Amino acid sequence: MNYYKYDEIKSHFDDFLNNNLDYLKENETDYLDDLHHMAFNEDYYIIGTYQAKQWLGDQVFNVIDIIKQYEQDNFGEVNTDLSSPEHVVNMYAYIIGEYVVSDYINSLEKQKVTAWTKIY
Repeated sequence: MNYYKYDEIKSHFDDFLNNNLDYLKENETDYLDDLHHMAFNEDYYIIGTYQAKQWLGDQVFNVIDIIKQYEQDNFGEVNTDLSSPEHVVNMYAYIIGEYVVSDYINSLEKQKVTAWTKIY
């Protein structure tokens, strides 16, 4: 599925990885479990109502639908304040961030498999 602003959110994640490379290398064995939380839950993706409205553009209702579906499926209810553009953007980035991090971890696993098969 092609998610709205996926590439931009992925770029945010790539910046996070580059800015935290030393920490991630030092804690290599246990950072993968917390990677999504560190990248998408410890800081806001967008700050400011105006910036959030601009970011959402004409996709606001599609983004809200994704949030509602995600929260219903995972929590049984919608908790995000959907009247706050800032909350909407940040929750959406959190959700899409799960896909971004999952793709990243899958690529790491593929690299390990490829390296392992070259050895044998």
